[in-house]
Amino acid sequence: MAHEPQGSGKVRLDKWLWAARFYKTRGLSADEIDKGRVAVNGAAAKPAREVRVGDRIELRIGPVTRTVDVRALSGVRGPASAAALLYEETAESVSLRLAVAERRRLAPEPAETIAQGRPSKRDRRDLDAMRRPAGNWNDRWSASLDRSED
Repeated sequence: MAHEPQGSGKVRLDKWLWAARFYKTRGLSADEIDKGRVAVNGAAAKPAREVRVGDRIELRIGPVTRTVDVRALSGVRGPASAAALLYEETAESVSLRLAVAERRRLAPEPAETIAQGRPSKRDRRDLDAMRRPAGNWNDRWSASLDRSED
């Protein structure tokens, strides 16, 4: 039994995003919609909103924002080849996504920015000594009530 996109009908936004393989589960797609990471035609949406052919959906997945136009409706999750027929990503979205991927690829490795590893026991003691206030702890904080009697 092959899964084909439906031409008409009513499909919820969370179900369509799941069927189009933007999110792994329908619950995850509903959570992302509730967090405000998905907009339909420039407006915030709810998971139960009906998707129509021609709608423009903006969704943020991690650091990437994708803009897609709905081409077909389906509430059934099928193979990736069938999911690709449900939408068409805009040219601006594709170029922006590729630019973000290239920036991420060229970014320096975070571990290389560390000049040295963990502090030794001696280094840790020196750091603690620098952070500790001068004098005794009780000199700084006092629970006693100072009263002067007249």
